[in-house]
Amino acid sequence: MEQRPPFPPFTAETARQKVQAAEDAWNTRDPDRVCLGYTEDSVWRNRAEFFTGRQAIREFLVRKWRKEIDYRLRKNLWCFHDNRIAVTFEYEWHDDGGYWFRSCGNEMWEFAPNGLMQRREASINDVPIQDGERKFR
Repeated sequence: MEQRPPFPPFTAETARQKVQAAEDAWNTRDPDRVCLGYTEDSVWRNRAEFFTGRQAIREFLVRKWRKEIDYRLRKNLWCFHDNRIAVTFEYEWHDDGGYWFRSCGNEMWEFAPNGLMQRREASINDVPIQDGERKFR
């Protein structure tokens, strides 16, 4: 059976570890690596997209990082309880025209006993920014 420690129920320390591991993985922009953190039947809502399964997650990430060039992410633990974690995040990226954006939002995560994420709900807003306004380089 696949496992991805730390495992629920989370403590403050293990919740922070889980958030940092997610940030590190997403900043690789490697869909094959990132999708391994989710159960085979993981259920997602990302903005207005709804899909299920690791393969659908991988396909979504491929599309995402084709559009969101030079993506750089920061996540912060908001709260946790048992097998759930909530985070706030910001990330910056530019499109193929060179226009920069900062995307801000919240995610709610639910984990299976083996430490893989089985549910992810993400609400995200994009704000156009100038290159000089970037926080993450």
